[in-house]
Amino acid sequence: MTRPLQLRRLHFLNALFAPLTGHDLYLAQQIDDAISTSLPAAEERGPADPAFVNAAAKLFERLCGARPQHGFFHWDAGADDTGATPLFTRAGVMQGLKQLATFPESTLLVTNLRAAHCPPAKRWTERRRREYDDSLSLIRDLAAARSRRSANLNLLFL
Repeated sequence: MTRPLQLRRLHFLNALFAPLTGHDLYLAQQIDDAISTSLPAAEERGPADPAFVNAAAKLFERLCGARPQHGFFHWDAGADDTGATPLFTRAGVMQGLKQLATFPESTLLVTNLRAAHCPPAKRWTERRRREYDDSLSLIRDLAAARSRRSANLNLLFL
């Protein structure tokens, strides 16, 4: 595995699992090894690879299930063609925030938002950049407005 790819994966895992591991890079490396053994050709998969993200999200969700005080929700903006529209972005994020409302600590993972706004075969235009920035702002504002002030919400974009 190339060193930059490995570092990106470790940074992603360290950020995602930080509430459970306390930013311990050794544990992030162990998590990476566990995911690598469960996926075929995992060494070549980057942190933006859907299979790698789904494996990490499932593992995190399973670990959160063992900790009743920590909630987790994964919203994939690229799951369908509507993820880039403000209405469906709001609906998807609100669904997650409603599920996380009862937890004192929670993590909301948003994936494929960039790809939903600009598919790999297309190029970034000023309009796409503006819409992407608007979606980021919408999600941040919703998370701030719709979560309890006493709750600790980790918002991760990948």
